[in-house]
Amino acid sequence: MPDGICWVGLDVHARESTFAIFDRDSGEVITKRVVGRPHELLPLLRGVERPARMVYEAGPTGYGLARGALAEEIELGVCAPSKTERPPADRIKTDKRDAIRLARVLAAGELTLVTIPSVEREQLRDLVRCREDIRADLVRARHRIGNFLLRREIYWEGTGEAWTRKHRSWLTSIKFADHASRSTLADYLHAHDVLISRRDQVEADLATLALTAPCAPTLARLRCLRGIDTLSALGLCAEIGEWERFDHPDQLSAYLGIVPSEHTTGRQRRLGSITKAASTHARRLLVEAAYHYRRVPVVGEALERRQRGHPPEIINISWKAQRRLNARWRQLRDARRKPNGIVAIAIARELSHYCWEIATCTTTRNRHQRQPAASDLPTHADTNSRLTDTH
Repeated sequence: MPDGICWVGLDVHARESTFAIFDRDSGEVITKRVVGRPHELLPLLRGVERPARMVYEAGPTGYGLARGALAEEIELGVCAPSKTERPPADRIKTDKRDAIRLARVLAAGELTLVTIPSVEREQLRDLVRCREDIRADLVRARHRIGNFLLRREIYWEGTGEAWTRKHRSWLTSIKFADHASRSTLADYLHAHDVLISRRDQVEADLATLALTAPCAPTLARLRCLRGIDTLSALGLCAEIGEWERFDHPDQLSAYLGIVPSEHTTGRQRRLGSITKAASTHARRLLVEAAYHYRRVPVVGEALERRQRGHPPEIINISWKAQRRLNARWRQLRDARRKPNGIVAIAIARELSHYCWEIATCTTTRNRHQRQPAASDLPTHADTNSRLTDTH
């Protein structure tokens, strides 16, 4: 470890922040509380004696401070709070103690730094997460309506699944004798319809951004895989960021949290449930796509249209994925009698490897790579029907 370096830990909040300067040689710690917004810390950071290495935890204040420091050539990183160890007996948490702890752990080299996304990628990720929030709100709204009708002992007896057009028309036809029940159902249905409209608008905006996003070439290649279309590919690219930062697909699957947890001591090795690290959204997208590989390998009309114009090696990877993952599904489900949930996780883990292989494929095919055309994107009707079945 180099000598003479100032190790700085910052506990950043919206209105005030605390920073601690740790001298590793003398053990001296200097702390100071600063009132102001995160970007107002930059003049203070400029005054720290160089060389200096600084860090703060990722949180709701975002990456603005880190980007501003990078523009001024200040070495400021952002660490993952979930990977910062805290002693179990430490029951006192203050901003000052947090800043000191960050400075000391940074000096020890035991912090896991996160990749700072570009402004464009962060903006795209915010819209993708906005659509995910709407999806979660829509699920809750539908549960409220279903539970309300269940308490009234009103059941859907029609053909087909719930939340189709026929089911929605049936909900409108329900009549109650009392005013309170009529108002309750009307308000619930109004909230549901508003969420549907919001979801359609956000999906239309995502479909438009998919044509000009920085990750558009990668997105187009990912759509060659079965079970991954525009929204899924956009979600994966927005959550993962730069695929090239992973040297091996095992690193990607570990980052996504779809690898088993492990407790090994001596000769005893125990594997538990998956770690569920990183993005829940990206993990859910891969698990949903994994269920498509239950079916016999085939290139349907929609998949053939998405693969049209792509190099043969990309299409070959997609076909190998179909054959491998379908055989793996049948082996785990039929031969070994594993539950569908466990099988889907195993398939999602291997599917992430094929996604990495396609996303990082850098051969001379790039000059043949075409931008995705508007005709390749699904219509709102196709998207809504797929999402209705899935969500």
